[in-house]
Amino acid sequence: MKTQFKTFLFCIALIGFTACNANNKKQDLVYTSVEKKHHDPSKQFIKVALLLDTSNSMDGLIDQAKAQLWDIVNELSYAKCGTNKPNLEIALYEYGNDRLNGNEGYIRQVLSFSDDLDEISKELFSLTTNGGEEYCGQVIQTSLNQLNWGKNPDDLKLIFIAGNEPFTQGKINYKDASTNAKEKDITINTIFCGDYKQGISTYWKDGAQLTNGDYMAINQNKTTVHIASPYDDEILILNQKLNKTYVVYGQIGRQKKELQMQQDSNAGNYSKANAVSRTVSKSSHLYKNKTWDLVDAVEQEEVVIEDIKNDALPKELKGKTKDEIKTYVAEKSKERSTIQKKIQELNIKRKEYISKQKKGADNGLENAMTKAIKEQAKRKKYSWN
Repeated sequence: MKTQFKTFLFCIALIGFTACNANNKKQDLVYTSVEKKHHDPSKQFIKVALLLDTSNSMDGLIDQAKAQLWDIVNELSYAKCGTNKPNLEIALYEYGNDRLNGNEGYIRQVLSFSDDLDEISKELFSLTTNGGEEYCGQVIQTSLNQLNWGKNPDDLKLIFIAGNEPFTQGKINYKDASTNAKEKDITINTIFCGDYKQGISTYWKDGAQLTNGDYMAINQNKTTVHIASPYDDEILILNQKLNKTYVVYGQIGRQKKELQMQQDSNAGNYSKANAVSRTVSKSSHLYKNKTWDLVDAVEQEEVVIEDIKNDALPKELKGKTKDEIKTYVAEKSKERSTIQKKIQELNIKRKEYISKQKKGADNGLENAMTKAIKEQAKRKKYSWN
């Protein structure tokens, strides 16, 4: 019945925006005197809310989203604001599922704005579908009310909503929700799973145009074609080496490291090419883990080594002096940078190879989402290299 699109959207979002800003939360166990850092209000952010229909009938779309998530993230990692790379945050909602609370419009916030790519991937893979009522206006308004969109006029604020039922359903008029979005400088993009003209007749195009967003129709049952390259095996070997550079700390360190491994496995279960795409994402600036990895935490000034407690350290660093810990973390950081650089270099060759192998136009999720994001990003002076 409805649009599994949830995953699909989520993927795109994830993809592209997922990751610049890391969690700002700190663990009391870890710190004694480090003051909490705040985002620089003058720095630009890309904020994306993905509103996914998880009713029955869009399983193909969900698979498409899972399969293309990392390709989307990789494309978005090239975004720039002048000479700077913008911070990225993604939020995820599901709607139209009978398992959700009908009194709340069959809507659930799966994730508030986050830059944790592994967490986004986990939630995407955990989504399930079930028949229900799809209220587009209400889920849009809910995301406007619940999320912290910020007030920086230079931020790129986007909503992507996917589904295949009339856009007019529900007690909240989509036009009212669109007016509220426009007041907050938020652009609504609609993705109809089905025939392009049918989406127009059921007001999906109108729902996008009211905020100068893009209307897209995709074939949700299109099978993702993974193109293997001669560089895949070497990139996957580098991924194994990359994983060894993470230094867990704090209460959630081990749990988050296991999550990283699980998402490696999820990507690999689709295809070798998908696992390669995830590895490329992990080599980009979007993949940061300062809440559990000591290398990222020190680099992003989330942790001061002098203030970290011994109980928060991994076993290989327990009992070490502060200078020994600094040296160890610095060596891992240098090793990671070298590996990531090699992955990026190989990926340039990989992209060139795949480009030559591709044939015909692609009306799938990845192409539709990245095209819309790039066009709208130009309004905020973003560019792609």
